[in-house]
Amino acid sequence: MLLSKLFIPITKDLPAEAKIKSHQLMLRTGMIRQSSAGIYSWLPLGFKVMKKIEKIVREEQNNIGAQEMLMPTIQPADIWKESGRYDDYGEEMLRISDRQKREMLYGPTNEEQITEIFRSSVKSYKLLPQIFYHIQWKFRDELRPRFGVMRCREFYMKDAYSFDLTENEAVHSYNKMFYAYLKTFQRLGLKSIPMKAETGPIGGDLSHEFIILADTGESKIFADKKIFDIKVEEFKNNESSLKKMRENFSKYYAVTDDKFKKDEFDKNVKKSDQLQTKGIEVGHIFYFGDKYSKPMNCSVDNKDGKKTFVKMGSYGIGVSRLVAAIIEAKYNNEKMKWPISVSPFDVVIIPSINKNDNSNLKKATKLYLELKKNNIDVLLDDIDENLANKFKKHDLLGIPFQIIIGSKSQDDEFEFKEIDGKSKMLNSNNITKELKKYFV
Repeated sequence: MLLSKLFIPITKDLPAEAKIKSHQLMLRTGMIRQSSAGIYSWLPLGFKVMKKIEKIVREEQNNIGAQEMLMPTIQPADIWKESGRYDDYGEEMLRISDRQKREMLYGPTNEEQITEIFRSSVKSYKLLPQIFYHIQWKFRDELRPRFGVMRCREFYMKDAYSFDLTENEAVHSYNKMFYAYLKTFQRLGLKSIPMKAETGPIGGDLSHEFIILADTGESKIFADKKIFDIKVEEFKNNESSLKKMRENFSKYYAVTDDKFKKDEFDKNVKKSDQLQTKGIEVGHIFYFGDKYSKPMNCSVDNKDGKKTFVKMGSYGIGVSRLVAAIIEAKYNNEKMKWPISVSPFDVVIIPSINKNDNSNLKKATKLYLELKKNNIDVLLDDIDENLANKFKKHDLLGIPFQIIIGSKSQDDEFEFKEIDGKSKMLNSNNITKELKKYFV
C-alpha cells in the first residue's frame, strides 16, 4: 500500500475526550472515529488490525471443534421472556418494536437465541456434544461509555455456546474453551491470567475471566505470581491433559476484586509472591448447567429414552476491545508496538525524498514491488516529507519493522530495523528472507 493512497487521518493534537492511552492513540492514528457516545466507525487501519485479531480467534475456535455460524443482531423479546431475563437484564438492553408492534431487542448476548435454535433441531443425545460460535456486533446501552472501544455501547464480539448431556462432559467443553482462550491470547502476544470471577447477568456457577496486566485496567486483580510459570504448550487438546491444565491453574490464587478476600490471599500466597495490580478483561467463560435449557424446555432423549435438559456454557471474547487492550499492554512512551501477528502492515519502507533527486523513491518502489511479490504486506511512505517527521509518524503507528532508505543506504543495501531496536544494513534479498521468517 502507498501511504499517499491510504486513508489514515493522523492528528497532531491529543484528543481532549480521550483519557487512556489506547483511546488517544487510536484517535490520533486515525484507527477509529466517534459517531456518537460509545459508538465508533472503524477506519481502514483500525479495521485491518481488528480483522487480524478475528482471524486468530476464529482459528483457535475451529481448532477445538467449535462450528461457526451467524445469528441475527435483532432478537424477538419472546425467547428472553421465556428464559426470565427480559425484565432482569436491565437498562443496558436496547428494547425496540417493529411496525407490527412486536417487541424486539438489539442482542447484548445470544444464550436465548442459540438455545431456541438448538431445541428446535436436536432431539437425541447422539448429536452431543456441540459447540457453536459466531463473531458479530453486539449492543449494550452503557450508562457511561468511556475509554474508547474499551467500554463502548456497540462492540464486535466472539461468543460461543456449548451443549452437553452431563455435567462432566460440559466441564470438558469448558476446559476446551479455557485452553483455546489461552492459545488465542498467546498468539496475540499477550500474557493472560485466568481468574475466578462472578458470573454477572449471564448466570451460572463456574466462571473465569481472562485478564491481561495493564495500569489502566478497570479490574483490580490479586494473584500468586507463580501462575505466570504455567505454560500452555505443556498441554494438549484431550480430556486428561485439559483436566490437568485446569487443575494446575486452580492451584494458584488468582481472583478479581469481586471475589477477593484478604485473609485467604495472605493465607495461600507468600508475601513475596503476591501480585496486586490492575488488568483488562479480554475474555470471559461461564458454565451454567440448565439455567437456560430448563425454563426454555431444551431437552434431548438420553440413552434410556428419558428427557434430559442439556448442560450449557457460554464463552465470550471482545474482538474490538482486544485492539485497545493490545495497545495498553504494549505501548512504549508515545509509540504503539503491534505484535507481529496483528500489525496493520508487516513492514514500512521509509525513503528520504528530495524534490531534485528521486533516486531513493525509485529504490524504495523497486523494493516495495519485490516484497509484495513475496506476499509481504508492505507500506511505502511515498510522501514528500522530511525524515524526522516520517520517523515520528511511523514510530506512532507501531509497524514492527522499518526499512530506511537514506544517507546510510548504498546501492542495494538499506537500513533495516525493528521498531525500538538496533538497525543493520541488509540487501534486498536478505530483507526478503528476514521478513519471510515472520510473515510467510
